[in-house]
Amino acid sequence: MVTCDSVVSVPTYSITTYGCQMNKNDSERMAGLLDSLGFSYTEDEPNADLIVINTCSVRQSAENRVFGAQEKYLEYKKKKPEMIVAVTGCMPGRDKASVFKKQLPATDLYFPTPEMIHLPRWISELRPDLVNSDSLESDYLKIHPLRAPSVQAYVTIQTGCNKFCTYCVVPYARGLERNRSVKDILQECRELVAHGVIEITLLGQTVNSFKASDPGSFSSKNPYKDHFAALLWEINEIESLKRLYWTAAHPSSMTDEVIDALTLSKHVNYLHLPVQSGSDEVLRRMNRKYTREQYLDVIRKMKERRPGMALGTDIIVGFPGETKEQFEETVALYKEVGFDISYNAQYSPRSGTLGIKLYADDVSKEEKRERWDQLQSLMEETSKAKNEKMVGTTVEVLVDRMDHGYAYGCTHEMKLARFRPTNAIQIGTIIQATVTEGASWVLECELAK
Repeated sequence: MVTCDSVVSVPTYSITTYGCQMNKNDSERMAGLLDSLGFSYTEDEPNADLIVINTCSVRQSAENRVFGAQEKYLEYKKKKPEMIVAVTGCMPGRDKASVFKKQLPATDLYFPTPEMIHLPRWISELRPDLVNSDSLESDYLKIHPLRAPSVQAYVTIQTGCNKFCTYCVVPYARGLERNRSVKDILQECRELVAHGVIEITLLGQTVNSFKASDPGSFSSKNPYKDHFAALLWEINEIESLKRLYWTAAHPSSMTDEVIDALTLSKHVNYLHLPVQSGSDEVLRRMNRKYTREQYLDVIRKMKERRPGMALGTDIIVGFPGETKEQFEETVALYKEVGFDISYNAQYSPRSGTLGIKLYADDVSKEEKRERWDQLQSLMEETSKAKNEKMVGTTVEVLVDRMDHGYAYGCTHEMKLARFRPTNAIQIGTIIQATVTEGASWVLECELAK
């Protein structure tokens, strides 16, 4: 006979994720692992048995948020002393000497992302009542992600980086480049599509440098020799998939075959290609491994193969030694390319990187802010001008949310669009809409007649 006293409560967990899409996908893997151990997700963080904080180290501000949240977790533990707080992601990945860990007094578990495979053992050591299991996988990339129901999904194909840009913590936080097998990637993509996913985004630190460990898994009909282009072709062949996107690319890995693969029918009409600077001297100090002209050559080839493709980029202003003239070279490149969007950042020194060892942070905060403001204004003006030219055209919108009477979604150019929906419009559907107004950040639309 089962009595109320004998019912065992289900252990609960909460996950907070900072940073990029890859961190979000890593959190989905962690959720998948915890779900397999019998845990249940809760939004009631103060009463969770396990709190996981998945960190980002790209900017100091991202790390400061983690440090600042420790007081909150210490307060939680006063009421629930048995609570486990775990910090993972890029911060512990690059904190080899545990310098940051000393500033995290509420933290019980502190580990880089690949070590999530040990969570079952670590949890059982701290709380035997919660789990009694060995690690499920020897490779965290084989853990099945637990995703919220959606027609869109991220698929990680690569982690780590071999490029060693002097400003970047990724090779230290995530290690050297590791690529998943073609077999595993295609299996995950096919399973996602079988469960209703129609848009897949491939993730990697320099995603287009992908090298297959099992090239024999490519179809004999595959026309490409470049492994990344070949992977794009294979995924493009999956029936019922509607859209394919990938981020973030590296200019030096934009081979002619990868550029050609941009013309595959399911590839969105958008490419995000970080440039970081328009000055050869700054690019050299950044260790970006390409010149301004080489970057522009890739853009020219891309525009020839797929005219009208929208373009996005990343730019850092105020890198050590950047003169006003060198910054103006970046502005000139921006105008020449005509980017649709740019994610602009003010240089932030990161401990452990080559940049902080080699170069003094000699551009003032005021100058960085002024350059950022100038570039941001240029981006907004350019984006608005491009979007205004779309007025009267019909765009394809994948609806992903409803809010305050509007339906929102991205076009094939990955531009945000919104419109007043009818009752028949559902989240997860692709509709045709006519652009009625083009603002810097959104296309105002109405349903196409």
